[in-house]
Amino acid sequence: MPKQFEIIREFEVQATPEQVWEAITTGTAGWLWPLEYEPREGGAAPFGGTVTAWDPPHRLTGRVESPEGVENQTFNQLDHVIEPREGGRAWVRYVHSGIFVDDWDNQYDGADKHTDFYLHTLRQYLEFFPGRTAAYAAAEGPAASTAPDAFEVLGRALGLADDASAGTKVRVGLPGPDAVDAVIDYRNANFIGLRTGDALYRFFGRNAFGAPIGIVVHRFGTGADSDSDSTKATERAWQKWIDGLFV
Repeated sequence: MPKQFEIIREFEVQATPEQVWEAITTGTAGWLWPLEYEPREGGAAPFGGTVTAWDPPHRLTGRVESPEGVENQTFNQLDHVIEPREGGRAWVRYVHSGIFVDDWDNQYDGADKHTDFYLHTLRQYLEFFPGRTAAYAAAEGPAASTAPDAFEVLGRALGLADDASAGTKVRVGLPGPDAVDAVIDYRNANFIGLRTGDALYRFFGRNAFGAPIGIVVHRFGTGADSDSDSTKATERAWQKWIDGLFV
């Protein structure tokens, strides 16, 4: 049965309102995935939606009925309110609301937990890579990665100890000939975040919500481009890696 939901988060970040605005409008490849907003009220918003509030750098709202490519949802709205704070900081109020058509508890649980991880990644982007262009690459695990223990298998394949927590410096086995030095910036039963000097690696244990595991790489650097050959090569490498992990 269709049922409304609302997910609300409020937080401060060491960034100006202008930096936050840039991140949520034109810099989404650095922490979420590439999205485009037409910069005016009434303009086009992602997933076939409409910009219902455009007041830089204070208010952004996008609303969509029957989001394109999104199952189990008939209405979706993202609302951001940004206010300045002392010391070059900003306060952000984020509200995600909509209607889930069915499987409400599981859909809400997944959206709620993903929100915390995405907004954490936003703060990492603003703290460590502010304003830098990002190349976005993504891969999705095969059907076998929906197994109950799949995310634990992935963590061990990366070389992470089961008890390695956020803040731990690690050397991880990513696709390629050499291991990479990183910091675990986020870890719980459903998500792992790794930060290196030039990238954010995000691992999504969506098997907990009945879906395959997801992998996202936000790579920062001169000439970073989500459509470049090197980014496509990164996607192929991660796809081969996760396909080989769950055969």
